Amino acid sequence: MSPARLPVVSRTCAALVGLLALSALALQYILLVQLTRDTIGVGLGTLRFITYFTILSNIAVALVAFTATTGRPGFFAQARVRGAVALYIGVTGSIYFFILRHLWQPQGAQWWADTGLHYAVPLAYWAWWLAGVPHGALRWRDVAGWLLFPLGYVIWVFLRGAWVGEYPYPFIDVGQLGWARVGVNALGVMGVFVVLGLVVVGLDRVLGGKRASPR
Repeated sequence: MSPARLPVVSRTCAALVGLLALSALALQYILLVQLTRDTIGVGLGTLRFITYFTILSNIAVALVAFTATTGRPGFFAQARVRGAVALYIGVTGSIYFFILRHLWQPQGAQWWADTGLHYAVPLAYWAWWLAGVPHGALRWRDVAGWLLFPLGYVIWVFLRGAWVGEYPYPFIDVGQLGWARVGVNALGVMGVFVVLGLVVVGLDRVLGGKRASPR
């Protein structure tokens, strides 16, 4: 089924998912700019903003969701890209829930941004991806391709960290933990990507089989 033929209900839900991601991103950006404007400035503050994997995965959600809403073909309408984004936003929510949420207690507007980016958007996207799009096109080998983005992200984080001396997440802070510990942590996170990627493909194949079976 082509993206243009998604049912109206699915496209409407995609629009809601996109708006949810966009609003959470906008709120977080405003809060970060307010925090960094008088220290490192808006430019470096924006660079810090897009250094978080949370932000990049939520941007990807918005791009896929709004592409589905319009029904236009293209890169973000591909089944593999939708599956990849399910993986990335799923890892975002999982790592935050199991590792990072205990490290701080956001309040006020920051709580709303935090909840949107790490809980509401991942759950909403997964609900839409599971119930609102065609399945059965993914293959096990897709998982290997999906790992290229997080690998590139890690390289970028280390290069930026060597430049400015800061890292977006404490478990990859080379200055605090050293390369050996960070290497182990990075391998552990990549393991999460592999396992969840296999789950994404497995669910796609199961759902695709069910929809293709005679009623």
